[in-house]
Amino acid sequence: MNITNETATNSDKKISILFRNTIPEIPSTTFGAFAIYKYPAKFIPQVIAYVLREYAQPGMTIFDPFGGYGTVGIVSRVYGYDYELWDLNPLIKTIHDTAIISKIEMNAWQLLEDMKKSQLEFLPTWSNLAYWFPAEFMPVLAKTWGFVNSLPQESKAMFLIPLIKTTRYFSCSDEKIHKLYKSKQSKKKIEQLLQTDWQAKFYTMLKKQMETLMKKIGEHNQLNPKSVRCSIKPGVDVLETNLDHEVNIMITSPPYLQAQEYIRSTKLELFWLGYDEDYIRELSKKEIPYRKVKEFEIHSEKYHQCRAGIIEEHLKELYDRYFYSILTVFSNLSQNVKDYMFIFVGPAQIRTTPIPIDDIIVEHLQTLGWYHEVTFIDTIVGRSMFQSKINPASGFADSRMKTEHLIVMKRQG
Repeated sequence: MNITNETATNSDKKISILFRNTIPEIPSTTFGAFAIYKYPAKFIPQVIAYVLREYAQPGMTIFDPFGGYGTVGIVSRVYGYDYELWDLNPLIKTIHDTAIISKIEMNAWQLLEDMKKSQLEFLPTWSNLAYWFPAEFMPVLAKTWGFVNSLPQESKAMFLIPLIKTTRYFSCSDEKIHKLYKSKQSKKKIEQLLQTDWQAKFYTMLKKQMETLMKKIGEHNQLNPKSVRCSIKPGVDVLETNLDHEVNIMITSPPYLQAQEYIRSTKLELFWLGYDEDYIRELSKKEIPYRKVKEFEIHSEKYHQCRAGIIEEHLKELYDRYFYSILTVFSNLSQNVKDYMFIFVGPAQIRTTPIPIDDIIVEHLQTLGWYHEVTFIDTIVGRSMFQSKINPASGFADSRMKTEHLIVMKRQG
């Protein structure tokens, strides 16, 4: 869908859509490999599929610098496009390698039995390990992870996501909350587990998680994913990394304005995957907008209007850091994007001040020679994040985003 009126204002170029109803070949947002792990604020696959179906041409390359779960790559594979994914969080590599499994060429159940007899051990080098896991669980966790780490990559990929989920359940964290958080409910869960045959339950849960993953892989293969070239770059700091080659299309969703703690939310998983404490701490320091960033000239009237309405200095600093960061990234990376940029964002508030993130991005990119073709307004149907009547950070009534906006920018000339 194209809007060609050059004189139309950005507000005239907003069209309501329900992406999940636009792609009949992907019957649900949780179909196949699109739901093998609960990653915060991930793309629904239909957004990417819509972009590829309506705008991409054969032979184009697709790029996502905020890869997250890896949905852009997984969908690109279905439609036969080469792709490149970056993300600060190394978990993207584990999710991606699992999502693209095409065949299960192993006896998973025999390996599960071998795991129980294994004498190999692995424990994370994590100073808070004992805080999150009871001592009683450690021998089984050490043996299980030691065995899985000894497997060849093809077999290992089949085990990692199920084992991550099971390990999380057997921790003191509340697995229903994305953040690493010890709740009253999670403490009670551990107390009850310790009074049962928890070891048998551990292996039963792991087996069920593997059965679920196998079902998801079989389901996903119904979409006939293609063999394409791909590049996955975990641990990438987008503010310090240049795109040194051309791509045709960038599709991405930058971190939300005040909900970007993806490393902190997944560090339990990262420790068990073998990343050390210093590395994870350094990654956490690079999350947007909690890092210091160079001041950046922003060409947007709405940016300055909204900034004037923010009273508290620490919130003004957070606001500045966010827009300095994402607009620096888009300004730099856009130089090597040949055709389109698709940027998916949600409207936000700082205290009670609405922040039209999509309009600010559009106004800035227009000064760099990009044409704003349209912004699609998608209604959020479901959200896995927990909700509360009062936002604990602000003390004000909690106002969750009801829509998300897909900005379509086309290179001029």
